[in-house]
Amino acid sequence: MSPLLISILALLAAVLVALAVGVEARRRRRLAAGKRVIRPLAPGHQKVAMVLNPVKVQAPAARVLLAQACELAGWDPPMILETTIESPGYEQARQALALGADVVLAAGGDGTIREVARALASTPAALGLLPLGTGNLFARNLDLPVADLPAAIGTALHGQDRRVDMGSIELENAVTGERSSSVFLVMGGIGLDAEVVAATRDNLKKSVGWLAYGEAGVRLLPGRRTKMSVSVDGGPARVLKVRSILFANLGRLPAGIDFIPEASMDDGLLDVVAMSPRSLAGWFWVAGKVVTGSRREIPVISYQRARTVEIRVASPTQTQLDGDLTGPATKVLVRVDPLALLVRAPSPNQQQPVPPLAAGARRG
Repeated sequence: MSPLLISILALLAAVLVALAVGVEARRRRRLAAGKRVIRPLAPGHQKVAMVLNPVKVQAPAARVLLAQACELAGWDPPMILETTIESPGYEQARQALALGADVVLAAGGDGTIREVARALASTPAALGLLPLGTGNLFARNLDLPVADLPAAIGTALHGQDRRVDMGSIELENAVTGERSSSVFLVMGGIGLDAEVVAATRDNLKKSVGWLAYGEAGVRLLPGRRTKMSVSVDGGPARVLKVRSILFANLGRLPAGIDFIPEASMDDGLLDVVAMSPRSLAGWFWVAGKVVTGSRREIPVISYQRARTVEIRVASPTQTQLDGDLTGPATKVLVRVDPLALLVRAPSPNQQQPVPPLAAGARRG
């Protein structure tokens, strides 16, 4: 690569880091000023549970604010069920259902939210979101206030119920013989996008949040395409030379970028995106299309809608779901499960959080 291109990449990385530092600083200031409880917005009793990732920085605040919100509503104290490395949320959510929870709040990153959603699928219980992670992709697509924990609690308890699609996936690694299955709420992929997740530096994620993925992406853009066999809705397979294939239930990325403007969370369809740039110029072409929202077709990216998609690749290739690595695979089978999940989304009539009561007033 020429010194000029190396300089361009270094400059892009520096700009991303500088922007991220500013964004994160503003987010922390808003959180520091946002220690508020939520006034109940609607009558009626709810049995509330929260599946909490205890290692998240805001976990203690989530406990306190949720307890205060339930107390103000005149409800029983919420059930708090903590995740562990071995049990990241599914079993806790099933326990909450067995105890009669009407709404289960997933308090953590996209991985915690995905595990709780898997447990709540096809049940009458609602999923509430307390986005405490880095990407918070599902919460952003629902227009939740990802930097305002009290407002997120208000939505989880008093928001509008909405049914949305879920994606399910089966992974197979022909080399190791390993097989696994999971679900996703936003999007998954095989190829470069998963490699970016794997290459993202943990220390940078802690300091600058989701923009750390941009720094990893800049480093990995140069590279060779891979032959992948793709079959949509059981049709004949096509062999494509691509860098990455995405399968999306939703299409909005951090910073409000609509990567797939046509994607909808309740249409019973997945959006399949194949990206095949061979050079840095091709990636700039893709970036220009995404950022500007242009509907003009370009040869290095293609879109297709489907209910099922099967992808095969000769050598194990990295995969990801909602920003979490799911391991290398040689076969990926993806399906959509229409309207499988009930979620709490912001309501147009939702009131704003109010300042906390004095300690004596809360005790009555």
